[in-house]
Amino acid sequence: MLYWLLFELLAPLWGPLRLFGYVTFRTAFAALTALLISWILGPFVISRLRRFQFTQYIREEGPRSHQKKAGTPTMGGLLIIASIVVPTLLWANLRNLYVWIALFGLISYGAIGFIDDYTKVAKKRSLGLSALSKFALQCVPATIIGIFLLILHSRGQYSTSMNVPFFKSLKPDLLIDSLLGSPFTYPLAFIFFFAFLLFILVGSANAVNLTDGLDGLASGLMIIAAGAMTVLCYVSGHRELSTYLELVRLPGAAELSIFCAATTGAAMGFLWFNAHPAEIFMGDVGSLALGGAMGTVAVLIKQELLLPFVGGVYVVEALSVILQVASVRFRGRRLFLMAPLHHHFEQLGWDEAKVITRFWIAGLVMALFALTTLKLR
Repeated sequence: MLYWLLFELLAPLWGPLRLFGYVTFRTAFAALTALLISWILGPFVISRLRRFQFTQYIREEGPRSHQKKAGTPTMGGLLIIASIVVPTLLWANLRNLYVWIALFGLISYGAIGFIDDYTKVAKKRSLGLSALSKFALQCVPATIIGIFLLILHSRGQYSTSMNVPFFKSLKPDLLIDSLLGSPFTYPLAFIFFFAFLLFILVGSANAVNLTDGLDGLASGLMIIAAGAMTVLCYVSGHRELSTYLELVRLPGAAELSIFCAATTGAAMGFLWFNAHPAEIFMGDVGSLALGGAMGTVAVLIKQELLLPFVGGVYVVEALSVILQVASVRFRGRRLFLMAPLHHHFEQLGWDEAKVITRFWIAGLVMALFALTTLKLR
């Protein structure tokens, strides 16, 4: 809205307002706006959640040190979502369809998380929706996003080719256009496209959700991941940089850097209250929203294969759960003392703050490595 008001409407009347036409300038302001919204609304949201008894229930089989966290306000993801949506609407070019798809990914997955959190509060237990119900619900927005992307692809506004880390010329097409001609003539191309999309979006949402088990762990890692995605969005939409780095160029993708910067600022502002010892938890409404949003952005800018490096710790946490379940089922014993992985280190005697800090460091190293792959090609 401010982009339209300050740049398109008023800039022709007063030249200095042309500054608001620069994506970099609006990206910085989006991050600052999100941070301020989080700081200002944080105490109010915490008091309201506590008043309505939207508090966390701790599972009994978890580390004993976590039992003292029972009663901490949860569903703080509502604050995160508001702190992302408002700056994006203020500073982004709202004619850009990529922005709306990213917002849809954020809000739709946040809505699923809200249902799950509300179920936990209503039933006064640590378990909400069943795994099958949650998975089925998560497939719905992913499918809708896939339909939108295919429509944009048919109009020449979206590429189904992917960037592959370390390879310049290798850009596989998810719809296999070069082999099959029109993708609309071959159902298997559609099946593969949607299956891959579901894997990225649902996997991303659940990876962040599984990581959200320690004070500030998921939110701190999101600052790193969203910051890296901000850079990736900018270079993907920049004509000279995308050509120089030989990326799939997507005109308009640079506007997504505003959305990602708002996510960075919102996560930073939330961490102010979520840092150990946490005054509020993000809940599934926050973790699913953030994971779904990052997955959506990765699909939009064709960095699906780089996403596991950008959010490396999230991926490792999710894999630890998968390996633990597989080990118990097929070997009859645990691979880790407890899953997700952060609980394993707690069981080894690591202090919670130490686990969080070291995981942040690992996340930063992985995100920096992801950015270096842009040149190492």
